[in-house]
Formats: sequence, structure tokens, C-alpha cells
Amino acid sequence: MIISRTPFRISFFGGGTDYPEWFEKYMGATISTSIDKYCYINLRTLPPYFNYKYRFRYFEREEVNDINHIKHPSIKNCLNFLGFKKIKQGLEVVHNADVPALSGLGSSSTFTVGMLHALHSYKKQLIKKERLMQEAIHVERNLIGENVGCQDQMAAAYGGLNYTEYKKNKKINTQGIFLSDYERNKLERSSVLLFTGQKRISDIIAKDQVKNIKNNKSFNHLVSINKLTQQAMTEIFLSKKIDYKKFGLALTELWELKKQLSNKITNDHIETIFSLAKDNGAYGGKLLGAGAGGFILFLFPTNKKKAFMKKIPKLLHVPFKLENTGSQIIYNNRNN
Repeated sequence: MIISRTPFRISFFGGGTDYPEWFEKYMGATISTSIDKYCYINLRTLPPYFNYKYRFRYFEREEVNDINHIKHPSIKNCLNFLGFKKIKQGLEVVHNADVPALSGLGSSSTFTVGMLHALHSYKKQLIKKERLMQEAIHVERNLIGENVGCQDQMAAAYGGLNYTEYKKNKKINTQGIFLSDYERNKLERSSVLLFTGQKRISDIIAKDQVKNIKNNKSFNHLVSINKLTQQAMTEIFLSKKIDYKKFGLALTELWELKKQLSNKITNDHIETIFSLAKDNGAYGGKLLGAGAGGFILFLFPTNKKKAFMKKIPKLLHVPFKLENTGSQIIYNNRNN
């Protein structure tokens, strides 16, 4: 049995500029962090007692004899991409996760990175983080045909708090951002991560964003997002001490720009939550992921955080810590 553990991520700045449709012309940048919420892929050789060769358990259960009959697009394409048609043994894959799918924490890419990592380990292959990221991008964009950017695969593969540049030559350069233990703890204590209870199909929203990139409707907004990301890096994360009020205001500015990328990004439920947070002293915040649901991140003065939490009893609060390991193989025993 092999078990991969791959972190989910929180994207602070730059979402939208990590789409090749944008950065191959104008360059882009993101600031994001992985968190201590994980996707687990359990992979093992299937015992030869069944009338099927492949068994998969995620939110559905599949039992098939042919890779091309697999419904799950990531599992099917990862297996084909790494040549598992040539392997005679059957396989079983079981997926578990600390957060729900379709929630804005990069779950689809996290799954693909974790799946590829487990499959490489099954074939006794060590894989570097950069290659793992690039393979996940290839599987999602070129094989599955999803409308995805590139920051989620980077965050899942590398882990940590990172500033990442996406360049015209298709190069992706990641630079770790150092925080002292004090700043790391303060960021965790100031954060409120809320699940709206609404799931959404991110590809539908992302498809609309890509369309707006191609027809230049979002050009000015993405230029502003890119500029804001650069400012956040220099004025917030590279300063000796993080100014959380400035951080929160920048997140809100980013959120207002993000809403201009597609008319599918927000809704009345989300706007009500933002209004309530603002009325109760939040520095600022943004919806995570493509939009229309999932998780919202707010930054609060620590002395106002508890009062706000009491006013949103129906929303799930998910405390988190920053992590810096990225995707890992946490168990490897090919004899089981």
C-alpha cells in the first residue's frame, strides 16, 4: 500500500493571472499558502479475487476492467498518462479528504497532484516537486481539458507560503516567503475561514473567466490584480512586520476586482456574509477559488473575532495552520 498526503491551499492574491491564456501574453503572479488540511490517496495492488481489475472509492464507487471505462477524469487520465495500461496487476484507489470537494481550496488539483505522486511511488519513481506540478497541469489542462490556472498545482506540489511568477515563456518560478513564528501564529489567529455551505462547479465559472480573458473584457481588471499582487508582496509580506489592516484592505480590493472577472463569481448569500463581517470589524477578506460558493477567508483583529463567530452559528468555521511540506508519500509498503 502507498499513501500520499497532499495539502489544500488558500490563495491570497493574483488569482486569474495564473491562467496560461493570460500569463503567456502578459505574465502573472500569485501569493498563496498551503494549509494543514489534506487530500489522502490510498493506492494498492488489488487482490486477484474479483471479476474486475480496478476499484475506486471517492464520493462514488467504481469497479471496472478497462481504464478507459473509468468515470473519474483525473484517475483515468493519470493512469493513462503514466502507462498503467501496461501493468498486469489490478489497482485499488481510495480517496479521503479533510475538506469537501468543489469548495475553493484547490481540491481538484490537489487530488491530481496526490494521485500522480502515489502512482509514481507505485512504480518506484522519485519525482521532483517541479515535475509533479507540471505533470498535474498537463493532465488537467491538456488531457482532461479543464479550464484551470496553475497556482493550485504549484501549491499542492511545493507546499508553503509562496510568491509565484508565471512568465511568457511558460516558466513558473516559485519563491518561498519567510514568516517568523510570531507572524505565522498571528496570521493563523487573525484568520477566519468559513464554509458557505454552497458547492459549485468551478470549471463553469473558470470557463467564463477564460472567455473574458480571450476577448479582453477582463484585461484592465487582471492588470490591476497583477499590480495589487506585486504591491502586497513588497508592502505586506516583505515588511518587517505584517500590517493586518493593510492586508485585509488589500484582500477586499482583490475581491472587488475578482468579481469583475465574471458575473458568476458572487451571489446574495456571499454578499450578506461579507456585509456581516465588515459590520463586525473585519479588516477585509475574499472568497476563495473560482467563486459562487465554497470557503471565504476574513482577517480580523483578534479581539473582535469571537464576537463575529457568535453571529454566524450556521456557517462552519475551519481553523487552520500554515504548512510547508507539500505533497508527500507518508506510507509506502509495496508488499501490502
